[in-house]
Amino acid sequence: MAKIKVEKPSKEKLKELGVESWGIWECDSSTFDWQYPADETAYVLEGNVKVKEEGGEEVEFGAGDLVFFPKGLKCVWEVKEKIKKRYIGG
Repeated sequence: MAKIKVEKPSKEKLKELGVESWGIWECDSSTFDWQYPADETAYVLEGNVKVKEEGGEEVEFGAGDLVFFPKGLKCVWEVKEKIKKRYIGG
């Protein structure tokens, strides 16, 4: 089953991944369904989110977290505080 992975990356890892060149996405507080058409890796710059995976597992993450979403993941996003993230894939 699809699993979201969250970690606190080092500055070195962020540089190695090239996070500064990734796209930026922002969203105000809201709740919405989402499905990932491809793997996505995101680095959260601001905000706080709770994501509930299909099947019930909840994952919460926020500023400073590096998050991996696998292809095919179906989930519900609850943006608790406006989010701003850099992302690649998806």
